[in-house]
Amino acid sequence: MSLALFRALVAQAHDPSLTRAARVGLASVCSAHPLVLEAALARAGRTGCPVLIEATCNQVNQEGGYIGMTPADFRDMVWRIAEETGCPRDLILLGGDHLGPNPWKALPPDEAMRRAEAMIAAYAEAGFVKLHLDASMGCRGEPAALPDDVVAARACALAARAEAVAPGRAVYVVGTEVPVPGGVSGGSDHLADLVPTAPDAALRTLAAHEAVFRGALGDDVWSRVIALVVQPGVEFGAREVVNYDREAARSLVAALDEMPGRVFEAHSTDYQPETALRALVEDGFALLKVGPGLTFALREALYALDALREALCPGSESLRETMEQVMIGAPGHWTGHYAGSPAQQIMLRHYGYSDRIRYYWPSPSAEAAVARLFADLEKSGLPDVLLRQFLPEVGARVRSGAVARTPRAIVLAAIDFVLEDYARACVPSGSHGA
Repeated sequence: MSLALFRALVAQAHDPSLTRAARVGLASVCSAHPLVLEAALARAGRTGCPVLIEATCNQVNQEGGYIGMTPADFRDMVWRIAEETGCPRDLILLGGDHLGPNPWKALPPDEAMRRAEAMIAAYAEAGFVKLHLDASMGCRGEPAALPDDVVAARACALAARAEAVAPGRAVYVVGTEVPVPGGVSGGSDHLADLVPTAPDAALRTLAAHEAVFRGALGDDVWSRVIALVVQPGVEFGAREVVNYDREAARSLVAALDEMPGRVFEAHSTDYQPETALRALVEDGFALLKVGPGLTFALREALYALDALREALCPGSESLRETMEQVMIGAPGHWTGHYAGSPAQQIMLRHYGYSDRIRYYWPSPSAEAAVARLFADLEKSGLPDVLLRQFLPEVGARVRSGAVARTPRAIVLAAIDFVLEDYARACVPSGSHGA
């Protein structure tokens, strides 16, 4: 199913009989949070539409990553949640994002690539079918950005290792005109000068990969390189979001005509309005990555429920205060991403678009605090008047009976609102599932 689905996605982007308005896309859910995965898998089970779920190199790798999971562990977690939500496994596509030496770039190149090859072998062996090959970063003693021929050669080495483990089973994505895994850093957004990838640069990148892939791995593997990551001109930082500008991306979009058998993959599409997401799909950005936008919605709902609890029981425990203590106690995931005064940094730690707080939800203190929040609200109830005040959109669905009157169901519904935008954007109007 997976290869056929991805080939169909590519074919329709180059089908002259289809108008752009008829093009279909596929959202990629890039998150390891169990509630995000539950919302995505429940939607797939409800609609019967495939769901693509991706893990990143830093998050999940053969050494455990920062969430302590190997690719097989991550797969098993997804399958367990799928079974609990009634989502058939044949609707689930697993992908790996930024697979390359990034987690080990402080090491010499040979050692970093050795570990990267072991990582991609673990992904392939675990059944991941969409593999983003990203060897663009310099390792110890190298410049930060590498030339196309070096990047392509290293990407080819990664693909060769995946093929050795699972021949013919994966599709590949190359290119990386996006921030490193984890998002924009440096403490200040400075996104005003963001521009789409130059068409010539995109074509050169693809040509460099084609030359080495065809020569080393043959036409079949090259035919399964289905997408090129480019910068469409969308991004988000701590405080701002840059929305898609079709006119600015016109020349890049036109270059897709010179890339038969390929589509574009767009990263950092979080927080884009539905109209912008639909425009991206129509313009050939058939693969849309979303991650922090989903955990941002989760955090919004949790904090709203926390405020609702305080209104019901003044002086009760504060989830926000717990999360502040957790983040201050382990600042590595947010330091360097948020600039400004101490007060501004506090605000951004909790509410910034970069959503660095997402790294802290798996901590034991955070998990226990969320569990207590849910338990407290299960006991106290969720009155309509407070749902209207703190969660008006979800509250309306609770009152209509579409969402259960439980804190967990409310958080899942908040995440699903974001997924719903992607579902509508990825298919022509009138043809998507509910």
